[in-house]
Amino acid sequence: MRSVFMFAATLILACSISEGQAQVNVLYSFGGYANHDGSQPQGKLVFDNAGNLYGTTVRGGLNGYGTVFELSPSTDGGWTESILYNFCSQYSDYQCFDGAYPEAGLVIDSAGNLYGTSSQGGGICPRGTLGCGEVFELSPPAQLGDDWTYSALYKFCSVQQNGTCLDGAVPYSKLTFDAEGNLYGTATNGGSTYNAGGVVFELSPSQGAWVESVLYNFCSVGEGEHCLDGYDPVAGVSFDNSGDIYGTTYYGGSSKYIGDGVVYKLTHGSNGWTETVLASFLNGPKGGYLMGEVNFDAAGNLYSTANLGGKFGYGTAFRIDPSTNKMLTFSFDNTDGAYPTSGVLIDPKNGAIYGTASGGLLDGAVYKIVGQTETVLADVGGDPESALIVDKAGNLYGTTTKGGNDQQGTVYEIIP
Repeated sequence: MRSVFMFAATLILACSISEGQAQVNVLYSFGGYANHDGSQPQGKLVFDNAGNLYGTTVRGGLNGYGTVFELSPSTDGGWTESILYNFCSQYSDYQCFDGAYPEAGLVIDSAGNLYGTSSQGGGICPRGTLGCGEVFELSPPAQLGDDWTYSALYKFCSVQQNGTCLDGAVPYSKLTFDAEGNLYGTATNGGSTYNAGGVVFELSPSQGAWVESVLYNFCSVGEGEHCLDGYDPVAGVSFDNSGDIYGTTYYGGSSKYIGDGVVYKLTHGSNGWTETVLASFLNGPKGGYLMGEVNFDAAGNLYSTANLGGKFGYGTAFRIDPSTNKMLTFSFDNTDGAYPTSGVLIDPKNGAIYGTASGGLLDGAVYKIVGQTETVLADVGGDPESALIVDKAGNLYGTTTKGGNDQQGTVYEIIP
């Protein structure tokens, strides 16, 4: 199913980021299993219209299988955390029917409903896990203080053949809305190809339910383990002004080796969606093992990161001109950050990009890059794996998977 796109779902910052010395504030420090408040947040945060922050933790909560949390600003300048949902609350016979281990962040609609994915749970799975993952919705209560309502919109591996999940399995990605209210994302496993290299999927509301359509099956090009079109898509997808879909894969892209990832484009035509590989990676000077989403600047250039490789082996940030496929890369050298796992934010004022690096000597660099010049804004520690978001004042927000008072992760703010 395809929808008519009414606007571009690009990821350019809506406001400019101020310059100057950065101040780091830890808004919340997770306590983990002892406090049942969640552990290991690694997904991207999202704001609502009232200035509340929402996110997920991979582990922790009442059942140990992750949470959805809210952080609300207080009049005294602090933040109050609330757990909106504890995953694996519907447990039976070694199955978490309501999902488990949400790896990605959330998206929010105009009514304040939250949408996300869990990498496991959801029902029976041939992989022998708690489930092959699901897409969920959390709806706010009618009265303040009541519980949020959890709904499973789609359970992966609902379509099986010879032990393969034709509809996809194990989604790690954040979801993306189009203008018609359809949801898009990726699953790292499953699909109709021999290697079950993952899928790009669409979920469309229909008569009170949600219907899944597989838009593309990875490992459709190549032989054996050589998936020229990529496989294992960890990141979610992004749209350009024409409604074309862009993303990255962790592996694939080579005819001689397994390959270390691709940047791909999906274009819709009369015969469905067609993939074009914009760039292939072999863990060399360009980098390798892509885990971040694709973002666009005002000129239509693509940006993302590679987890490893580059001149020094610690990963890269890169820009691709889609008209020429020419690539410009920045290599991390371990002193200024290492092993970036997420995409970047782009400041429309000056074209600067902002992101996080989860390792290196700093153990948590938040960086700014203009051209080939990098500035480390802060060392937040604790392995920040989430992409950054920005508020109306130009302050940056993210999460760390470790660190904090109990080494269970934090939510932080950076005030430039």
